[in-house]
Amino acid sequence: MGEKQLVTESEIRETAASGGRPRAAVVRDALGVGVAVGLSGFAFGVTAAGAGISTLQACVLSLLVFTGASQFALVGALAAGGNPFTAAAGAFFLGTRNAFYGLRLSELLRLPRAVRPLAAHWVIDETTAVALAQPDRKSARLGFTVTGLTLYVLWNVTTLLGALGAEAIGDTRAWGLDAAGPAVFLALLAPMLKTATERAVAALALVLGLGFLPVLPAGVPVLIAALAAPVVLWMKGRRS
Repeated sequence: MGEKQLVTESEIRETAASGGRPRAAVVRDALGVGVAVGLSGFAFGVTAAGAGISTLQACVLSLLVFTGASQFALVGALAAGGNPFTAAAGAFFLGTRNAFYGLRLSELLRLPRAVRPLAAHWVIDETTAVALAQPDRKSARLGFTVTGLTLYVLWNVTTLLGALGAEAIGDTRAWGLDAAGPAVFLALLAPMLKTATERAVAALALVLGLGFLPVLPAGVPVLIAALAAPVVLWMKGRRS
């Protein structure tokens, strides 16, 4: 009890001195997000190997692309026999959301020009969420950095381990591991659907994606499913 009281008093003093949130609390939350999501790189490594992508190619994707949804979309389309250009287009489309995150984060973080190109590589869902949850710029910078570093390192290490493990066990479909990627993606997406509008967009996207899956080339249904957002927003606008 006494130790807990000392920690509390220490955090209070730190908060008062910095004018923001205690560093320990920011680091704790950032590490939690980074570790939890970073471990899902195993699923990407397994999925990539099942799609016929080599371990080196999977690792390069994680190093240079580093946005889970786009990576899963790319290897998923390739695994379904899709055209590489169509698969890349779908992955690129999903990745464009990070550009909008960057516009918001550039104003919030105001990083030195020298580090902005490196920081831009870490602008993803998780780093954005942690940074925007902070009450001040100093805490936002710390949360962004810790989340980005933890997630980048773990994602790449687990991608390598997942790909090597998948190659060692042979056919991933025989073990049902080809479903690992979509399952992880859905697990990450579900908690984000908090409003009725978001749930409606997700439901319509699911219907469009599955509906066009049998009749369109692999990768194209993902692009069609993206129309769910403007359609739902248009319908909501008409009602109001």
